[in-house]
Amino acid sequence: MAYIRRFETSSGATGVQVCYKEGGKVVQTIHIGSAKTEKGIIKLLHRAQEIIDGDKVPLFSLSKFDKKTGTKDGR
Repeated sequence: MAYIRRFETSSGATGVQVCYKEGGKVVQTIHIGSAKTEKGIIKLLHRAQEIIDGDKVPLFSLSKFDKKTGTKDGR
C-alpha cells in the first residue's frame, strides 16, 4: 500500500514523501521535496500522486469532458 506523507521540516517548510507499507511496516520512502508556499506544496502533492498512480489503467476516461467548450462531449 502506498500513501502520501506530509510533514514539517526543521526549517519550517512542508515536506512530501511517498511511503510504501507491507505488513504494517514502512518498507520504502521516496522523498518528493519540500516547499514553503501553498502553490509549491500542491505541485509536490500532484507529483507524489503521479508516482503512486504510475502505470495504472484508469477505471474510466475523463477525456470526453472538454473544459474549453463547457460541454460533456466537447461539441
